[in-house]
Amino acid sequence: QVQLVESGGGLVQPGGSLRLSCAASGPIFGINAMGWYRQAPGKQRELVADITRGGTTNYADSVKGRFTISRDNAKNTVYLQLNSLKPEDTAVYYCNAEVLWTTWDGYWGQGTQVTVSS
Repeated sequence: QVQLVESGGGLVQPGGSLRLSCAASGPIFGINAMGWYRQAPGKQRELVADITRGGTTNYADSVKGRFTISRDNAKNTVYLQLNSLKPEDTAVYYCNAEVLWTTWDGYWGQGTQVTVSS
């Protein structure tokens, strides 16, 4: 069974930083795109950033210049560095990955809470 496990969320003051990690484990034969999404209370889940296996990145306009996505293919892990955090960044952050097991499928992590508040 393929699993994605996130870590690194928490409470931080405005202007602060956090680093999220998401590790994929299980019978993995390949991983294509990996990404981070977030869902704030009462809002739809939205893409924050994603990254191809080759390292091409894509960001939501609201986080450009503040967040950085990266990955370690050897560790099947994707990271999200969150800098200059704002209260509106408060949300549950979910990891997503396109993984080859028996077929190519999308998998989600359980989510990690990021709260930006003074």
